[in-house]
Amino acid sequence: MSRTESRHVLDNPALASLTGPHARFAERRGRVLRYPVDVSPWLAVPDDPDAGDWADLAALAGPGGEVPLPGFRGEVPAGWEITTRIEGTQFVDDGLAAAPDAEAVRLGPADVPEMLALVARTRPGPFERRTIELGTYLGIRREGALVAMAGERLHPPGWTEISAVCTDPAVRGQGLATRLILAVAHGIRERGETPFLHTSAANTGAIRLYESLGFRLRRRTAFLAARAPERDAVPVA
Repeated sequence: MSRTESRHVLDNPALASLTGPHARFAERRGRVLRYPVDVSPWLAVPDDPDAGDWADLAALAGPGGEVPLPGFRGEVPAGWEITTRIEGTQFVDDGLAAAPDAEAVRLGPADVPEMLALVARTRPGPFERRTIELGTYLGIRREGALVAMAGERLHPPGWTEISAVCTDPAVRGQGLATRLILAVAHGIRERGETPFLHTSAANTGAIRLYESLGFRLRRRTAFLAARAPERDAVPVA
C-alpha cells in the first residue's frame, strides 16, 4: 500500500489513536508510536514500514525484545522473529440497542486493584495499572465485590473501542456483559462517536454475542508479536 493511498482509520486504529485523541499518551521514535507499557501494550507502526521504521522499532524493543504488532499483515525483515500470531476480528456498531444501566457504576483509580484481580480471573486481554486512563470503565458489584466490567480502549477519531469485557465465573449467564457493553456503547454514542471492538476469531461465543447485539464484522485482522534482532538496528537516514 502506498503512503498516499487512503485507508480507513480502523485499518490501523492504534496509529489513528496515538496521532489523534490519544496523542497525549504517545511515546514516539520516528514514525513508530506506542502507549506507555503500564497503559497498554498496543504499538503502532506505519501502514508501509520501511527499513528505518523497523530500526526504530528495534530500538524501542531493545535487543531481543518482544513487541506487539496488532493488525500487521506484511513480512518482517531478516533478523526479526514472529513469536505469536492470533487471528482476530474487528466488529463495528450496526444497530446496537445502546442504553444506560442503573446498576453499572463508573470505576476510578481506587477500583484498579479489584479490576486487575477480575482481569486475572477472567483473562479478557491486556489490562494494565493505568489502562483506566484510556476512557470510561463501568462495573457491576454484587455484595460490594466487583463481578463484571467493560470499558474503552483505542480511540481513533470518531470511534471508540469497547474492551476489557469480563464477568466473574460465579455470576456468568446473567447477562452482565451484555448490559455493560450496551451501557459503554451508550456513552460512546452520546459523544457522537461509534463503538467498535476486537476479539479472537476463535472466540465463537463472543462473536455470536456481538452479532446478536448489533455489531457487524468489518474485517478480519491478526494480533502478532515479534522478537527484535539480538543486536540494535541502525536507523536508515
